[in-house]
Amino acid sequence: MKSQFPYREPSEIPRIDKLIIFLICIVISIISSYKLLINNPNDFSSVFEWLFTFLEMLLVSSLLILISKKENPMIDSRQIILIIGLLLLAQWTKVNFQNVSPLAIIIPPSLLISQGMGTLTALSWVSIASLNWPSSFTVSNDPLLLITFVCATVVSFLGGRIRNRAQSLQIAFLVPLFAFFSQIIFIGKDNQNTNLLKSSEILLSRGDFFSDSILLAILLLVIILLMPIFESTFGLLTKSRLLELADQEKPLLRRLSIEAPGTFEHTLLICGLAEEATRTIGGDVDLIKTGALYHDIGKLHAPNWFIENQNGKYNPHEELNDPFKSAEILQEHVDQGLKFAKKSRLPQAIANFIPEHQGTLKMGYFFHKAKEKNINISENDFRYKGPIPQSKETAILMLADGCEAALRAMNIDASDKEAIAIISNIISSREKDGQLLDSQLSKSEIFLIKRSFLNVWKRIRHRRIQYPTSNNNTFS
Repeated sequence: MKSQFPYREPSEIPRIDKLIIFLICIVISIISSYKLLINNPNDFSSVFEWLFTFLEMLLVSSLLILISKKENPMIDSRQIILIIGLLLLAQWTKVNFQNVSPLAIIIPPSLLISQGMGTLTALSWVSIASLNWPSSFTVSNDPLLLITFVCATVVSFLGGRIRNRAQSLQIAFLVPLFAFFSQIIFIGKDNQNTNLLKSSEILLSRGDFFSDSILLAILLLVIILLMPIFESTFGLLTKSRLLELADQEKPLLRRLSIEAPGTFEHTLLICGLAEEATRTIGGDVDLIKTGALYHDIGKLHAPNWFIENQNGKYNPHEELNDPFKSAEILQEHVDQGLKFAKKSRLPQAIANFIPEHQGTLKMGYFFHKAKEKNINISENDFRYKGPIPQSKETAILMLADGCEAALRAMNIDASDKEAIAIISNIISSREKDGQLLDSQLSKSEIFLIKRSFLNVWKRIRHRRIQYPTSNNNTFS
């Protein structure tokens, strides 16, 4: 199963967070197994069963963490604590309230996890949460647990593909409805006296199909309403949040369009190139679209120092006449961009585009200026600090950033052959410079990226008809 997250080097979790996560896993194991020991404390077989259940839950909790880190290597401790915390809550609820419907325990967390951390992580969570249910060891032994597992699996698949809050509301309506009719079909009214359904005073449920479904719908709505809080608190990056951040009326983007209009226009053109290339190779289009919009946000610090925002008459770099200072100013837009990202609480996945789209590229113009004045200079003084792109999406943005200006400057009568030659030269120079080493881009994907850049250029390259005008300068 393909991950919805771009490949990145695994993040390092602080020791204190590792200890907290380990202790939570221990608590989960204890909660899942302690009643086995309480029932027959002097029975050796009970002790053995308790130990087996304890180790089993400790193992599967660790496995859940490993799977989540495999799907999203950049997952941080807050998100891991959220996953394990939800598992702890599920285990505590089903052990202490054995008659509660599993619909209310398993399905709502699966929606939250799938949206914020991926389908594979959600499926793993659902599988683990379904284990050791008080009344059944396997889902096949209990129709209600089987219905729950199927519904949660569907929610896990759909949750990672939700692009707006309206689709979440559809799930909150359709899933409980499906669960309701499934119970009627597979359980029937005469079979409601099962261990899971016989209680009439549990979580507002009276043990009937209707109340179980209503409770499920309410909990799903609560998850949807609280989703922005979960996103902010635990750093979750959902499709919905990406699309909300891409709204050009957001204060930071609005400032960019007003204070640095040239940079904003440059950003929009890059978006077109990057989106097409990412779609072609099957990457995360929503992620790169949002990342592209914010990648040059640091230029708000000093917009007039960048040529796209200059009126063509005054260039402060010429007045400064110091290549080293000019190079520092260029690097500053990356540093300031990260500060803007932190202040605006942008997700880390979006903030990564700011330094990685420049990587460790050489500021060639100012390097040559400095070389004219002083032969004994270090090339490293004229390179960005990096890091180089760590994902396919940030690498594509780097390539789009390099190709955009060159393609826009081409003559309208230029041929496709000339355009692809320029694109190939720019991309090859990035490859030779080692900028794509950590991006995981394959040769075939790079070829597709070149073709997609060419296709975008062909779409925007066209002549305008020269309309005749009348004496009052209106179109006739």
